Amino acid sequence: MCPCTVWGAIMKKLINKAENVEAEMVEGLVRAFPDIIADRGDGIIVRTHQKVGKVALVGGGGSGHEPAHCGYVGKGMLDAAVGGPVFTSPSADAVYKAICEVATDEGVLLIAKNYTGDVLNFQMAADMASVDCECVVVNDDVAVEDSTFTAGRRGVAGTVFVHKIAGAKAEAGASLTDVKAIAERVIANVRSMGAAIAPCTVPAAGTPGFELAPDEMEMGIGIHGEPGVRRERMRPVDEIVDELLEHILSDLDFVGREVAVLVNGSGGTPLMELAIANRRVARLLEDKGISTYRTLVGNYMTSIEMQGFSLTLLRLDDELKGLLDAPATAFAWRG
Repeated sequence: MCPCTVWGAIMKKLINKAENVEAEMVEGLVRAFPDIIADRGDGIIVRTHQKVGKVALVGGGGSGHEPAHCGYVGKGMLDAAVGGPVFTSPSADAVYKAICEVATDEGVLLIAKNYTGDVLNFQMAADMASVDCECVVVNDDVAVEDSTFTAGRRGVAGTVFVHKIAGAKAEAGASLTDVKAIAERVIANVRSMGAAIAPCTVPAAGTPGFELAPDEMEMGIGIHGEPGVRRERMRPVDEIVDELLEHILSDLDFVGREVAVLVNGSGGTPLMELAIANRRVARLLEDKGISTYRTLVGNYMTSIEMQGFSLTLLRLDDELKGLLDAPATAFAWRG
């Protein structure tokens, strides 16, 4: 049992009723950032000042990954985010409603992570749409090829870079074809892998999603607590970073390239520990002749209060750098 999550049979969370978590969270965020986001019901958050005459972007997935995905709604990023129940895909009807809320004559790009429910429902919504609608699927996790809830690699924190760069391209007035192409270029050049040392508790379940002994960790874990490469004894963070980067760098050639780095917290990991991990990442990349253009450290795509982190590397070119640097008003983007 993880004492930070459960005492006896009582779940300790700062909530009211488990069945109201998603709706109350949305209300609280919209009240905090009314100049950026607005609530349209059914888990749909849209830009307060909607885009006109440019391609619209819709992302989303299960709740529990905050600030993803609602935190990336704003000028220069998503036009709408659709949240399902915690760790559960939003319905095709909800995604379709989001498309209708933000669609322009220039079309809509849907950005889904590679989980069976997300892919099925986003693609079904695209088929239902009466406007030009395309869909891309992010699959940046190098840990495993097939896992719980997926056929092929999982989509994880690299999705944030897809939101940012495709959003900037759309904001610049590019066509739907070109916005989709830049999203696919990011997907082809981004890789991620994570590890966890303690589980999270889904409010509706009331108990941790998996168990780890006090001296255990899970290498390659998914953002819903799905199993990774293996379970093993705890190791110093430098050794964990070494292995995560080894998997990432062996999957795609980053040598001699500029990269964007994301050291992403899983929700329950203090900034102190993320910074220590980033220290090792920076040193290793320098040693390997890989130039770091931009580094992001913090909670960008979480797993409620899971203790752990993931590493993401995005291989850059001049256009991707420019789009990464472009302004964005989304409240969770700290570029």
